[in-house]
Amino acid sequence: MNNKLQQFLDDAFKPYGDFPARKDVQQELLANLTEKYNDLKAAGTSDDEAYTQTVESFGDVSEIMAEVAPHAQAGKGDEKQGLGRSIVDGIMGAFGAGDSRFMATSLTDADLADTQLSGADFSMSALMGTDFSASNVRESKFRASALKGASFAGADLTKAAFDSSDLTDVTFENANLSEAKLKRCALKGVSFKGATLDKTTFKQTDLGEVSFEGLTLRGTVFDGSSLDKAIFKHATLENVSFHHSPVKKTNFDGATMDKVTYALLKGMKANLDNVTVA
Repeated sequence: MNNKLQQFLDDAFKPYGDFPARKDVQQELLANLTEKYNDLKAAGTSDDEAYTQTVESFGDVSEIMAEVAPHAQAGKGDEKQGLGRSIVDGIMGAFGAGDSRFMATSLTDADLADTQLSGADFSMSALMGTDFSASNVRESKFRASALKGASFAGADLTKAAFDSSDLTDVTFENANLSEAKLKRCALKGVSFKGATLDKTTFKQTDLGEVSFEGLTLRGTVFDGSSLDKAIFKHATLENVSFHHSPVKKTNFDGATMDKVTYALLKGMKANLDNVTVA
């Protein structure tokens, strides 16, 4: 039945082409449709009837696209209430209310430097090479966003959220990422030189060979992330957590850290031969 529902979604979104992160959007919708179908089956509905009720409750795809991609051309047809609206609310609700003008848009190589963008939602957008330098991007959302080569140099990204986004070769130099969350992101070639990472969370993220050299990390959280050959040379670590993040091949040469952080890293078999405990 999963394949049948997937085909239904493929057909529904076919008129809209390959908008940014279409695959991710359809996965969100498929999860909701599957849940609806399973609930009907659990209530004793037959396979065919459960499928019919599930797809009928979906509503018109143009209603969903009007919310998910405001700049996409909406399709025509009878609007239906039901699962369609609840799915959209679920997608939007993952990051809370905010400025959704930028969702599912193409802003490749755009100049957004020194701009007020606090609370903006850039989810599912093509932002390769976009310049956000010195901008206020506090509490903004980047879910399933393509950001390769973008610049956030000197930007305020306090409490920003990056989820399942491509951050390859992105510059965060001198940016403020305090309390920001980076989850399931690609960070190859990223630069954090001079960045503020107080209480920043890196979850299920590949940080292999990424450099934190010379930075001061306060309350920073590495949760389920790869730190293979990551560099913390001459960094200062205060109350930093490395939960489920292997550190045997991580470089801590010349780093300074508190006793608790040191004890945790020692227990994880990190190489701490040239570390200062303060």
